[in-house]
Amino acid sequence: MLSSFLIALREGVEAALVVGIVLVYLNRTGRATLVRWVWGGVLAAVVSSLAVAIALERWKVSEDGFEGLMLLVAAVFVVTMIVWMNRVARHLKKEIEQRVENYAGKGDFSAGLGLATFVFLMVVREGAELALILRAVELSSEGLAVWIGTSLGLCVAIAVGWFFFQGTLKISLGKFFSATSTILILVAVQLGLTGVHELSEAMWLPSSRVEMAYIGPIVRNEVFFFTVILGAAALLALREWMSARSQSSDAVSDAAERRRLEWERRKQRRWAFASAFTCTAVILILAAEFAYTRVTATTEARSIQADGSVVRIPLSEVSDSNLHIYSVDASGTSVRFLVIRKPNGSWGTALDACLICGTAGYRQDGSNVVCRNCASAIYIPTIGEAGGCNPVGVPYRAENGALVIDVPALAEARSRVSH
Repeated sequence: MLSSFLIALREGVEAALVVGIVLVYLNRTGRATLVRWVWGGVLAAVVSSLAVAIALERWKVSEDGFEGLMLLVAAVFVVTMIVWMNRVARHLKKEIEQRVENYAGKGDFSAGLGLATFVFLMVVREGAELALILRAVELSSEGLAVWIGTSLGLCVAIAVGWFFFQGTLKISLGKFFSATSTILILVAVQLGLTGVHELSEAMWLPSSRVEMAYIGPIVRNEVFFFTVILGAAALLALREWMSARSQSSDAVSDAAERRRLEWERRKQRRWAFASAFTCTAVILILAAEFAYTRVTATTEARSIQADGSVVRIPLSEVSDSNLHIYSVDASGTSVRFLVIRKPNGSWGTALDACLICGTAGYRQDGSNVVCRNCASAIYIPTIGEAGGCNPVGVPYRAENGALVIDVPALAEARSRVSH
């Protein structure tokens, strides 16, 4: 949710700045009659952005490789957003006012159409970027949390733009963009790593157990990046606090003005310290909660004896939709395999291993089975299917109230797992 909030806030503030600069310039130069064209361009941009978002939402990406490509593209968009704003921020107001003056100097209809088109293109660029980036964020996060964060970010962005141009909110846009750029770089790193992880799962990129062991838990654990972002925010707030402490108003000769500056700096220091303290406290709480709840004991495999060349597991024993791990001796080698009932009433039977992460094994987490090495969440209905970090499937058949699995099939599947 935090990533989507920051992205929506940043894109929203950029769009609000463009619209605000245009509106202020039109009112200041006595061309208020053209304002309705500006709002028309904004409305068209919002509708177009929503259309892009709906199209991306309806395009159900289910292949790990395509998800990885979308995540990498979104990471590139985040970086280009940061570079673009940092490059044009100093001259943005002047360039927009020049464009507006060029359009406004024409006839009423031509001027309005030119302004509407200009505002539309500027705002729809932010909206389309936002839709694509958030679609990628949604692939690596909980969907509802993404939309809650997006809504909050856009609401705050609109409020910031409104109060800023009304003059009731004093904010250094340079510091705002500097701080959000730092944090969004972390978001871009998360999207990029998640993209690499998805491409590795799809085997579009060569991968190893070591690589997946490092990247997987990072990209699959949202608390990790949430904590990193909070840590970055705490450091930025601490820097502001130290900067405010080092400032002096002794050079101001007027006593009243000096007292006003001192009061503003004290308020700035309090806010900066409170922000840094709050972020640090949340980090400590999350770290304690993570250390307390994350440790999960390895599931003990139940040893069973083969009945000739097959193993038989009573259906009543595996009909509870929980993950069951077994081990059986196959030609002198202990082979671990898992059984779980799928929502459609069939069973998923596979090795407690995959072709990428080897014999690290799996644990159950709600409606998913999670790899212990790379933290990939395996959708239970897909267990037994080939691909990615899915456990290596083995065939089964139901006979006389029992699941029957051939031991040679288990041994053959185990031989394909290199470690």
